[in-house]
Amino acid sequence: MLSPKSTEIVRATLPAVGGAIGEITPLFYDRLFAAHPELLRDLFNRGNQANGSQRQALAGAIAAFATALVEHPEARPDAMLSRIAHKHASLGITPEQYPLVQKHLFAAIAEVLGDAVTAEVAAAWDEVYWLMANALIAIEARLYERAGTPDGDVWFPCRVVARLTETAEVATFLVRPLDGRPIPAARPGQYVSVQVELPDGARQIRQYSLSGHPDDALSFSVKRVTGTPDGEVSNHLHDHVGVGAVLTVSAPFGDVTLADGDSPVLLASAGIGCTPMTGMLSHLAATGSTRRVISVHADHSEATHAFREDLAQLTGKLPNAVAHVWYERPEGSWPAERTGRADFSRLDIPAGTTGYLCGPLPFLRSARAQLLTAGVAAADIHYEVFGPDLWLGEAG
Repeated sequence: MLSPKSTEIVRATLPAVGGAIGEITPLFYDRLFAAHPELLRDLFNRGNQANGSQRQALAGAIAAFATALVEHPEARPDAMLSRIAHKHASLGITPEQYPLVQKHLFAAIAEVLGDAVTAEVAAAWDEVYWLMANALIAIEARLYERAGTPDGDVWFPCRVVARLTETAEVATFLVRPLDGRPIPAARPGQYVSVQVELPDGARQIRQYSLSGHPDDALSFSVKRVTGTPDGEVSNHLHDHVGVGAVLTVSAPFGDVTLADGDSPVLLASAGIGCTPMTGMLSHLAATGSTRRVISVHADHSEATHAFREDLAQLTGKLPNAVAHVWYERPEGSWPAERTGRADFSRLDIPAGTTGYLCGPLPFLRSARAQLLTAGVAAADIHYEVFGPDLWLGEAG
């Protein structure tokens, strides 16, 4: 809990800091990478740095946490902290890195706001930072302990034992640990980090959802990213990694996981967001679940729909499951009401349903709004974003 004195200072200065956060975060990253270029080379996503999305996500997290402290001092934003902590754990972030961030972040704040950052203001915001940092460190320590890596060394080498083509742009990689260790336990919906060495020597890291739950391998799926810039790691994996290759993989992490129980569930995805939903659906089928399951997927067309056959097969194995698919540009014969964007108003969503969402941010916003309208409780709607979470603190 923020001290009373700091609460008043942060409340008074939050508009100024929040208004300048767009200037503060680029300067922070510039300072950090100038002092430690190895972080950009081997830890931070260079693509997200180039397009600015990581900087936006950091700004949103800081502003959301500070706002929560002053507006709801009796509560801690655990959902936001959990999401960040899982991502940090998948990268092997350790407590020693937090003072480094604090140093360069506060130098950036002081440079942008100048004389407005008095000793009292700096002390108040330092308290905010360490409340957030220490909460994350504690959560990450528990995650490492649970993963059997208390020192934060979450990485292990794996050999690619199979590669499957899902669509022209999506490939699935099945990997096994080189050292013969057991396949790490994972909950349906989690992801692993994958580190690859690129031609320039950088060791870039990306997270990929586990798309199935085979007993003898980890299975994750990768969509080739094209644009400005192209996805460095996804294109490397597609173009250069086949059966027999060795990849460095993390233990599974991720807080958007399928909860146990017998209540109805709705699994909604768009595009490559179907990967964690396929993992959840395969778990339900493998365990012979009798839960009411509603699967919703939206895609450009049949050709771009990864795991299309899996969706039909897994749904068919469940006694109380149904699948609804919408295509923006159907290529074959498809009912007229399934053309366009996903329309949840057409679905029979029973009371007590828990929703799991994954896909691009516009889809998540639309799906969440439609589920709320349908009577699904806000607390029962969980979402996963691929890449920096620009919705952090907004969707709950």
